[in-house]
Amino acid sequence: MSDPDGVAAGGDDVRRGDGKASRREGHEVRAAALVLAVLGLVMIATPVGGQPAGRVPKIGVLLTAPPSRNLPDLRQGLRDLGYVEGQTIVLEIVSADGKLDRLPDLAREIVRRQVDVIVTSGPPAIAAARAATATIPIVMGRMDDVDVHGFVVNLARPNGNITGLSFQTGELAGKWVGLLKEALPRLSRLGIVWDATGTARQRETAEEAARALGLESLVLEVRGALALDKLFDAAKTARVEALAILASPALTAAEARLARLSTLNRLPTIYYNRGFPEAGGLMSYGPAASDFSWRRAAAFVDKILKGARPGDLPIEQPTVFELVVNLKTAKALGVVVPPSLRLRADHLIE
Repeated sequence: MSDPDGVAAGGDDVRRGDGKASRREGHEVRAAALVLAVLGLVMIATPVGGQPAGRVPKIGVLLTAPPSRNLPDLRQGLRDLGYVEGQTIVLEIVSADGKLDRLPDLAREIVRRQVDVIVTSGPPAIAAARAATATIPIVMGRMDDVDVHGFVVNLARPNGNITGLSFQTGELAGKWVGLLKEALPRLSRLGIVWDATGTARQRETAEEAARALGLESLVLEVRGALALDKLFDAAKTARVEALAILASPALTAAEARLARLSTLNRLPTIYYNRGFPEAGGLMSYGPAASDFSWRRAAAFVDKILKGARPGDLPIEQPTVFELVVNLKTAKALGVVVPPSLRLRADHLIE
């Protein structure tokens, strides 16, 4: 015979058990909701990239000379990565206008603006930025012989706060001399234009290449691009027959003037930047702009804003090189470009 009280008690027990379970489930749901809410707040406060919510990253841009193609290249690279200037990123731009002694003050000014990354190029500007900060990441828009200058420990793992793009000019300087000799088989006396703010490796390699080809060479030393008329006067006085211009940010900024003066002085000239023959110079051989420019530097900026340490980002070196020959300038200078050189040229300007 069943006990009605027992059944009632059992039923009460079951109901009390359900109530405890419900209360436990309620606590768990509320706890989970609280955790998610906290996580949500953390995600809102610190989105991907380590930038606080509502703060637009600031990129300091330190230019050696007035804005040229570098700044448009950087802006395009940032746009390609989805950044909108003035909305999702801000550029703090300063320029030394070719006056290298202004770079240290300008670098300190950029640091005072509390930028997240500094983008610049060339030995004087990199040195100024490094002296101004040991903590803000510095991205080299393009640079020569960064290891020779002592800015990084090694190319694969830079350490410190500097990374970006660099090419080894010592490997190219000999090529420039060889190309001039190929274009001018009767060449005997070569002028080597060397910006003394750069590395000695370029100059030494160019001189060695000239000796190997049986050429007499004369180093024409400049500092920046402030005395180009005197440079060409010295070249004429020394009776040089052609010029190999060694890589320099200041000379790149003055490449149009260099091209004009070389043509006016009837001196066949080679440089590393294709902007030189495009401006009227005879030839260029160097890294292709599509492969090696401030547009590529934007990728380093993006990685750093997303949390990468600059010292862990390997220095990027060019892999694509191009030969550009201005046939109109060759004709004006009376230079007959040999078929072998025409065939090897990546671009012929006619």
